[in-house]
Amino acid sequence: MTDLSLLWGLPFAGLLLSIATLPLLASHFWHAHYGKVALFWALAFMVPYTATFGVSTAAHDLVHAALLEYFPFVILLFGLFTISGGLLIVGNLHGSPGTNTALLATGTLLASVIGTTGASMVLIRPLLRANDDRRHNVHTVVFFIFLVSNIGGSLTPLGDPPLFLGFLKGVDFFWTTTNLAPETFFLVAILLPLFYALDTWFYAREGRPGPKDPTPDTRTIGLLGLWNVPLLLGVIAAILMSGLWKPGIAFNIYGTPVELQNLIRDAIIVTLALVSIRVTRAEIRERNGFEWEPIKEVAKLFAGIFTTIIPVILILKAGLNGAAAPLVSLVSDANGAPVDNAYFWLTGLLSGVLDNAPTYLVFFNMAGGDAQTLMTTYASTLAAISGGAVFMGALSYIGNAPNFMVLAIAKNRGVAMPSFFGYMVWSVGILIPCFLLLTWIFFGFS
Repeated sequence: MTDLSLLWGLPFAGLLLSIATLPLLASHFWHAHYGKVALFWALAFMVPYTATFGVSTAAHDLVHAALLEYFPFVILLFGLFTISGGLLIVGNLHGSPGTNTALLATGTLLASVIGTTGASMVLIRPLLRANDDRRHNVHTVVFFIFLVSNIGGSLTPLGDPPLFLGFLKGVDFFWTTTNLAPETFFLVAILLPLFYALDTWFYAREGRPGPKDPTPDTRTIGLLGLWNVPLLLGVIAAILMSGLWKPGIAFNIYGTPVELQNLIRDAIIVTLALVSIRVTRAEIRERNGFEWEPIKEVAKLFAGIFTTIIPVILILKAGLNGAAAPLVSLVSDANGAPVDNAYFWLTGLLSGVLDNAPTYLVFFNMAGGDAQTLMTTYASTLAAISGGAVFMGALSYIGNAPNFMVLAIAKNRGVAMPSFFGYMVWSVGILIPCFLLLTWIFFGFS
């Protein structure tokens, strides 16, 4: 629509601002009422939108967003969260620089297979146990957030929510594997050696004995809940199936075509998650600190996000003819072609202070929203958007959902984690120079 004003985007901005600030400024209120906050902003959009454009238009747009984006998105997160929560690593290694670096490298690789949330939940506790007798361990958790909770999830749609949204929009499953691998390996090749050097420096300065080790080292490491491994592979197979199998059968639901392969994919993922609940002993989930609150929060908040983002996407699709023309011009040259470095930094910086999934969706649509064109003619632009959303989600605790989960677990285990802005001193000081160098090599400064 070319006649929508930017005022229609205020509920979306209000919800994202609430997500960014209320957990820090009014944490008790937020944890008790975040669902009501999301509902408030959703109604702040839907009520006037329905009154202005009619029930039919409003219902069509809401059903379209729910069936093609929201439900598949939440179902995948639910599946990965539930199944990975049934995997428990037992035993304890000594947190030496070599061991810590190996754990971070393993988590970085695992993040694109079971998602940043899954990899973070599986490995953060073993990492904390390995270092619970060290006086200096904050940097270990910070780099874990950089690599495992964010950068490592950049190679498949399973890895990070923004990329799965791209997959739902038509981006091929292995597109990011081939097109974002150089940028990902570039960052990992900098950050892992940097961590090893920093951890070696801290390790040599432990000095006086640290706290008494509550989890002594063991000779071996084990994995409980092995039934969940084939279930995770089943999720991957279901995603691949929906991308490769095109039977040409669709069901029209209030003007929205829902394809058969996508319905089967979602049904398989839900079934596998329910099987995981059934076959995993309660003791394993208890020892993992597993609880349903994180996925409930994601489901409620993203219901509001996918509702309030409807007018934003419509405005962006209007391009230079819409109310967002000044913003569109920032990421376009004089001929209207996309400027990759602008897309990378705008997507990234907003992902760092907001949530990276809706931010990706905004800039994906700003770049035209056509997956086939973006994967071919503008492949470098899509790589810039994807990289910005995934990589710079590490800039703050609120850039990506696993960041806050890891923070909460680390604080609960006694790690003196930095404040919101204290963490950003780490992230800005370490990551921004890496991103500047990456831009110069891969996206070019104009």
